Amino acid sequence: MKTNEFILNELEIVYTNPMTKLGLDKVVSSRDAHKLIKPFFNENTLACQEEFIVMYMNQGSVPVGVYKVGKGGITSTVADMRLIFGVALKSLATSMIVAHNHPSGTLLPSKNDKLLTKKIYEIGLIMDIALVDHLIVTPSECYYSFADQGLI
Repeated sequence: MKTNEFILNELEIVYTNPMTKLGLDKVVSSRDAHKLIKPFFNENTLACQEEFIVMYMNQGSVPVGVYKVGKGGITSTVADMRLIFGVALKSLATSMIVAHNHPSGTLLPSKNDKLLTKKIYEIGLIMDIALVDHLIVTPSECYYSFADQGLI
């Protein structure tokens, strides 16, 4: 008689390239968040391919890690809620800042950007994981902060 055996893989979070090298102990502003998260975008493709990155933080607003959720095309990328919140739970994060780039250099959020932000915010409320900000970064040093604009 055969048994129904299967292998179940365990997800593991691996910490590499410690962020403490950037000289910030905690995130208190969008400027701090931008300074910390922008180096995780691929500088070589920032002007031609969208990426979606999440920075997870503990109760003291100290970053505990960054996760590259998705890499897309010229005008969009994937931001899978299950991946975003799965990593948040696994890393014991109590808050997060999400960021994506606009290869066009446009700082204003699209309708889809606003809907995505609302969705992440609402799921975060249910899971008690605060969405602190959503940044749109560009190849320049300029950025857009949903929190600074009162949209979070």
